[in-house]
Amino acid sequence: MALTGRLFLLDDQLLNHEGLEGRIAGIVGPTLIDMGYELVRVAVLGRERPTVQIMADRADGAQINVTDCEAITHALGAVIDVADPLPGAWTLEISSAGIDRPLTRRKYWNRFVGHMARVEMAVPFEGRRRFTGIILGADETSAKIRLDDGMEIAVPLADLRRAKLVMTDALIAATSPEPPDLAN
Repeated sequence: MALTGRLFLLDDQLLNHEGLEGRIAGIVGPTLIDMGYELVRVAVLGRERPTVQIMADRADGAQINVTDCEAITHALGAVIDVADPLPGAWTLEISSAGIDRPLTRRKYWNRFVGHMARVEMAVPFEGRRRFTGIILGADETSAKIRLDDGMEIAVPLADLRRAKLVMTDALIAATSPEPPDLAN
């Protein structure tokens, strides 16, 4: 069973989680920044021997690779060991945010304008908790999406439980690295 908490944005620099995930985000965030990465998401799954899942991005915008994940694993494993937020044994998993990344920062909402997202609210918004639509951007307080029926809504960022991109051909094309120039 996952120990999940609501996540929301204060600004593009600070990702908030609640409870244990919030404590771990506070522990690992500064180390990631010092290493040239940014925290995308923390999740703690399981009870007997929990798995700490940390998603990270390179701050320079380049694609994260296996070498990056290995360096992050060594650094954050040590930082978490010293802080000791989890009783007993635990497992650490490091990954990139992937193509269908969680939308945990306002800048992601603005970066992926025109792409489809799934949104789940912590509290009902306009009588619903779940929405799917095209991203129109975000400001300091809300993320805007256009639903299938053409209606545009602005969901409060503070009330998001989770949001992520939906894998589509357009998203794959937009996030694929440029092919090498074979003419040279």
